[in-house]
This record gives sequence, C-alpha cells and structure tokens, in this order.
Amino acid sequence: MNLGYFSYPLPANEPVLSYAPGSKEKEILKKTLSELKSVELDIPMYIGNKEVRTNKKVAIHPPHEIKHTLGYFHAGDEKHVQQAIEAALAAKESWSNMSWENRAAIFLKAADLISTKYRSYMNGTTMLGQSKNAFQAEIDAACELIDFLRFNVHFLSEIYKQQPISGAGMHNRLEYRPLEGFVLAVTPFNFTAIGGNLPTSAALCGNVVVWKPANTQIYSAQMFMRILKEAGLPDGVINLIYVDGPTIGRICFNHRDFAGVHFTGSTGVFNNMWETVGKNMGMYKSYPRIVGETGGKDFVIAHKSADVDVVVTALLRGAFEFQGQKCSAASRAYIPSNIADEVKKKLVAGVKSMKMGTVEDFSNFINAVIDEKSFNNIKAYIDNARKDDKAEILVGGKCDKREGYFIQPTIIEAKTARYASMCEEIFGPVLTIYVYPANGFERALELVDTTSPYALTGAIIATDKAAVELATNKLRNAAGNFYINDKPTGAVVGQQPFGGARASGTNDKAGSALNLYRWLSARTIKETFNPPTDYKYPFLQES
Repeated sequence: MNLGYFSYPLPANEPVLSYAPGSKEKEILKKTLSELKSVELDIPMYIGNKEVRTNKKVAIHPPHEIKHTLGYFHAGDEKHVQQAIEAALAAKESWSNMSWENRAAIFLKAADLISTKYRSYMNGTTMLGQSKNAFQAEIDAACELIDFLRFNVHFLSEIYKQQPISGAGMHNRLEYRPLEGFVLAVTPFNFTAIGGNLPTSAALCGNVVVWKPANTQIYSAQMFMRILKEAGLPDGVINLIYVDGPTIGRICFNHRDFAGVHFTGSTGVFNNMWETVGKNMGMYKSYPRIVGETGGKDFVIAHKSADVDVVVTALLRGAFEFQGQKCSAASRAYIPSNIADEVKKKLVAGVKSMKMGTVEDFSNFINAVIDEKSFNNIKAYIDNARKDDKAEILVGGKCDKREGYFIQPTIIEAKTARYASMCEEIFGPVLTIYVYPANGFERALELVDTTSPYALTGAIIATDKAAVELATNKLRNAAGNFYINDKPTGAVVGQQPFGGARASGTNDKAGSALNLYRWLSARTIKETFNPPTDYKYPFLQES
C-alpha cells in the first residue's frame, strides 16, 4: 500500500575531516587503531541468517606490518556459494516487495552510522587492512561510501518518478522491477567504497546479492557488513562469502537464476566472465547484466603553456597517493621539452620529501603495497628499468619487504614513447614520463590515444585554452573521466560519475543514475478505461 510519494532530495557530499593536530577526529581514530590492533578478529561469512565458520582459517596481516595478525577469516568453497545463492533467492520475494521507503531507510541509516558511530572503524579497518593513510581512508571508507549510499537513494527516487505520457482514455505507467534472479558482486582491494557500493547499489534496486570481496579487503568488508546488519538489512539480501574467483564463477555463471555481475578488477578476469556468460546464454532465464570497471593506464599530458607547479602537484598526488594503487592513478605523463627540466627537478625533490612507513604514523604520505605478489610484480618493472638503456630511474626504486611491502615512489624517464612502463598497467607507485618536443603537441596527443588499450582517466594541463579544447576533442575516447588542470584521480560521487571504456570496462558510471538503470528491468503497464468491443475500424466502411 502506498500512502504517499516520498521525497529524497539531492544530498550534500559528506564533509571530509582533516585529522589535523589536536583535532577530535584524530584522537578518536588513533584510539580506534589501537583498539583494532589489540584483538584478533574471528571473521565469518554471512549467508542468510547464519554466521558461517569453516575449518579453513586464513590470517589477515597489515601490508605495512606483516608480523602482526589482525584476525582470521573463514574461507569457503563451492557449497558456500550454493548456500549463498539459495539464501539470496529465498529472500528475493519479500525484499523486492518491501516498500521503497523502508528499503531506502536501511541504506540511509547505514550511511548515518558510518558518518557517526562507525566512522573511525571503517577508516581504521581500511587503514590497517589495506595500508591507507588517514586521509586516503577518510575520502574512501567514510566519505565516498556514505555518498554512494545517500546519492543512490536520491538517484533511484528520481528514476522511479520517470513515467510515460498517457493518451485520452488510458493511463500508462512504468514499473522498475529488480532483475529476475540474483546478482553477483565481485569487489577489489583498493577501495572500501567500491566494496560497499557494488553489492548495495544492486540491492537498493530490489535485487538480492552474492558478494565476494578480494581477500585483501575482507577486514573492512566485514565491518561494513556488520553495519548493514545493524541498519536493518534483512537476512539473505546480501550474502558475504570468501571464496576464490574460479570457484564462484563456476557456480554462479552456471546457475539458471544468474541475473548479472557487478565487477571491479582486472581486465583479464572480466574478459573471462564475458566469455563464460556468452557460452552459457542458453541456460539463463534472462540476458544477464554484465557491468564492470577494470584496469587503466592513466595519463597526464602537459602543454608547453602549463604551469610547472600544477603539473608537478598533479603528478605527485595522482601517481603516489595510496601507493599508486588506484584504477585512476597517473601512470604515464607526457611533458613538453620547454618545461621538462624544471618539472623533473621538482618531481625528484617532491618524492625525496615523502615519508614512508606505517599508517599509525600520520606523517607518512606513503605506506605499503597490498601484498607480496603485487610487491614482486612492481619490483620487476623497476628492476627492468634499472638495467634498460631505454629508461632511466630519476628517483626512488628502493624495495624492501622485510617488515612490510614497501616500495619507494619511483619515477622512470622513458627514452622511447612506447617503453613497457608507458604501456602496461603496473598498479603501484611507479610513474613513467616521456619528454616530447614542445612544438609536437598534436603528435603527443596521438601517442596518448594509441599507446594503451585502456581508457579510464586522463588529464590535460595547460593555460592555453585552444590546447585544452584540442586535447578534449582529440582524446574524447581515451578517458571516461577527463580532467582539465588537475590530477586524474579523486572522482566524487554526484560530481564526477566514474568509469571508462575500451579495455577499462563498460563505463556504467558508478556514482550516478546511469549505474542504477543496469539493476532495473522496466515493465510498461497500459490501462484502458473504455476498451473497444468490436474489432472493426472506421476505415473498413466504404460509405
């Protein structure tokens, strides 16, 4: 029964706390970090109304302090995927039939809980589990996650209002149904907010979800799951399980009720998903929605008119915040020869000024990369550049995994425009720059557009507006998020909807209404008030 049309106005973005010396938030966060480190959590899977524990316990260590144990999660197997699907489908009817205002209230309450009671815990679990400094955790695990929850409620309320016109003697309406079946959410380590948004955006639309986070994000994922439970999320709507990728794919993609996948991760994994789903099309009730954001080889191109300090700041922040482990991180830069020496000098000085260490010391700008596999991969690129005459390491390059997975921010100057580290995704604190002739801007734009298969984020830095317009037009398909005189990172929900095309994904724009349409299936209903009673039309009469 509908007793009114309920309004969810456009919210304001959650304010970012500063954690300045002497601030209350800094005091609370430091206390929470100590509290979290003082206990070892026993982390179950959440399937239906059960907290599921297995005999396979996996330790969680901070990437910057690998000798410390934060807790253990209980790893699952095929039967837990089946149980999660069954629990989701069992919850589907009651969840999809729940009134919109009550469904919305759950996610708005979760946002409020993160903003207040659990802010330091969402930030603290992200800092310790994923090695993010306080500011990077604040803009991710607190602000962006809160914004996703609040803005998605607003966006969906606006979608529900979109209705067709009605002719005389009839009334037309659109129902925005959830998909028929369950949605699989597969989420990455690098953003707690993505881990929260991928399952909840689908669930908000009335869908039921099986959620598989990256093992390296489970520590903060379980914290968010507990908050959702406290906010009133019914059992079975979102089922949090810890299973390896091939296992979950094998079960979910071979299930008749598979309705869609919401994915952030590697391009290779996403390509395999498409291939598998395509081969299995004959078994599904409906065409599954395949939504994904994958890799990036994100660029900054400076024009000869660029302000040197703007270029340097955009690169230092864009390349090295969160150790370059952002899909949007500046990874390749094209610098004109007229400002190259000054840019390089200031980049080197900037890197040398950066402190690296644990997250508990708030003066550290750089922390650890996520795990040993990532450490070894990044180190290999640095080692190759060190011995290659086509490249020169300008600064950084030290790698040490004795205490944690620490890689010093590294800047490589490529002597050729298509050197490996200019082309391949590294996903770490490595920036490669290429110096081009100051009068060769158009050729440099061609290099930007053709060097990488990815098209996620990019930036043009220039004071010459003609150059800005040229770059904006020439690079139209090179980046789904394009920045003018700024770093290519830091998209804000409601302000810069996020996503890229080409090998970077389906560009379904998380943080906007565009993404929510993917989790809805519209039904048109026409009601005729005075239906005809004779099949004959007037044209059939000759006189």
